[in-house]
Amino acid sequence: MSAQIIRPRAEVLASSAAHHGALDYTELEILGISPEELLDFSVNSNPYGPSPVVREAINGVPLDRYPDRDSVVLCRMLSRRFNIDPNRILVGNGTSELIQLVSFAYLGKGDKVLVLAHTFGEYQRSAVLMGARIREFCTRAGDGFQVDVSALREELEEQLPKIFFLCNPNNPTGALLPATMIVDLARDFPSTLFVVDEAYMAFAATDESVVSGGAENLLVLRSVTKDYALAGLRLGYAVGSTAVIEAVRRVRPAWNVNALAQAAGLAAIQDEAYLQHSMKKLDAVKKEFWQQLVELDADLVPSSVHYFLMKVGNGAACRSELLKARIQVRDCFSFDLPAYIRIATKRPEENIRLVAALRAIREKQGDLIF
Repeated sequence: MSAQIIRPRAEVLASSAAHHGALDYTELEILGISPEELLDFSVNSNPYGPSPVVREAINGVPLDRYPDRDSVVLCRMLSRRFNIDPNRILVGNGTSELIQLVSFAYLGKGDKVLVLAHTFGEYQRSAVLMGARIREFCTRAGDGFQVDVSALREELEEQLPKIFFLCNPNNPTGALLPATMIVDLARDFPSTLFVVDEAYMAFAATDESVVSGGAENLLVLRSVTKDYALAGLRLGYAVGSTAVIEAVRRVRPAWNVNALAQAAGLAAIQDEAYLQHSMKKLDAVKKEFWQQLVELDADLVPSSVHYFLMKVGNGAACRSELLKARIQVRDCFSFDLPAYIRIATKRPEENIRLVAALRAIREKQGDLIF
C-alpha cells in the first residue's frame, strides 16, 4: 500500500507565518553572528529592562507546582487598577495568543474581518486560519499614515465585519487614534467586535486607552512584555464585557500562562514608579535620537511612541548592511512597506551607534539606501 499524505486545511496552506522583530537565531547562526554581539533596534520594548523587583518575585516561584490556570491574583490586581469586575479580564501568553483565541472563539469560514493596515500580521494570520475573509483598510504614506475617519466609517458601513482589528498606537507607524473616536465607532456598529490592541499604549505621551469605554463590543488587548520588558516570559491580558471574555476563556488552553510569568507580571505592574520613571527617560531620549537622525537628513515618519518608520528606499538592503555592523532593525516588507525600516529608541549610547552606522552606509552607498 502506498503512503498517503495527510494534508492540512486549505486555510493553513494559504496563510503564511506572521513576521516579527527580535532575533532570528537561525539567521544569526548562518551569518556567524553571536546574539550577544548584536544591538537590536527591531523590538519595541522598554530598553531599560524590567523592574528590579521582578527578579525577586521570580526567585520565589516554586517550579514543581502547576501555575494558577486562571491567573486569579493577577486578574484581581488588574481589576482593582481599572476598577472593573475581574470576570472582565483574561490573562494570556502575550497578546499574540489572545489574538488567536479571539479568532478561534468568534470566526468561522466566510466571516468578514476588517484590519486597519499597515499593521501587525497576526490579526490577518489568525483570521485566515479560521477561514475568514480579510479586507484591509490601509492608511497612506502621503497622509503620514494617519486614519481618514470618514472613509473608515464608510468602510465599516459597507462591510459590516464580524471583527475589526486595530492596533492603537499602531505598529509600525506609531499613529494614535483618539479613544473617543474608537468608542463612538464601536457604539455605532454594535454587530462588529472591535478588537483594540493597546500593546504600546504606555509608550504614548497621553493615555488614550479605551479600557473604560463601556461599549459591550469592545475587547482591549494589553501587553506586559513591551512596557515592562518581559518579552522572554510572554504575558498579556484582555479586557472586555463578561460575555466576550467568557467566550474567549472557553477556547483558552489550560495553564496557558506559566507561574514565572504570572509572578513577574504581578510584581512589574505593581511597581508603577519604575514604569513611569523609565517612560519619562525614554521620551526624552527619543527626542534626542530623532534630532540626531534629522541632522542625518533621514526621512522619518512622525510617531506618538518611541518607535518610528524611516524611509530608506530598500528596507531589506538597509537591514542587511546594518547587520554587518552588528546592528539589527526591522525591515517593513511584511507590513507591505518595503521602502521603510522600523527603529525603536534604545539607550543614548546605543542610539549613537546606530546613527554612526547609518552615516557610514550613506557615505558608502549614497541614495541606494536612503
